[in-house]
Amino acid sequence: MDESVALTPEVKEETAVAKATESTMNWLDSKTMAVAWKTASMLANSGLLPTTYQKHPENVLIALDLASRMDMSLMTVCQNLYIVQGKPAWSGQFCIAAINACGKYSPLEFIWLDGGGCIAQATDLRTGKLCQSAPITPKTVSDFGWDKKAGSMWNIDGMKQQMYMYRAAAFFARTFCPDVLNGVYTKEEIMDINGKYDAVVVEG
Repeated sequence: MDESVALTPEVKEETAVAKATESTMNWLDSKTMAVAWKTASMLANSGLLPTTYQKHPENVLIALDLASRMDMSLMTVCQNLYIVQGKPAWSGQFCIAAINACGKYSPLEFIWLDGGGCIAQATDLRTGKLCQSAPITPKTVSDFGWDKKAGSMWNIDGMKQQMYMYRAAAFFARTFCPDVLNGVYTKEEIMDINGKYDAVVVEG
């Protein structure tokens, strides 16, 4: 007996949506993009997404693309992707979580240095090699002028230690596993580079 079932247009469209989000989106394929845009428009009406994405299907579309490229859920991307001066940026905690979840390294550790600052380190599970980031020290912060910018988080009580860890984690990722961030900077990196700490759009 033929057990095949004819697909209705609705089922075909749902299948296309799944394929568009499960694999890397082809921005040059009109059919794929039409389905992705319809999906983004639908999700933009969800009250569960951060407000940066609500009523903004264009933002959801970018998040969908990142989610497909990184094999992550859309919600994970939306909850951890910030808009800093018009640029997408990961949260510092996402950077650490992404390294720990990639399966290539032991859990990331932070080693505090005698002169201040820290390094991020983890063991490569394939080779057993200990991998360490470049040290983030008070001299690093001063030389780059990260603490001299207006509103710098380096000068906020209780945040300096966190900033050291976020920056060390970012250095580790860019050196040993840049793929886990997919070329996107962390929000701390962008703010330190651009020197504008008061223009962060963090909604949701």
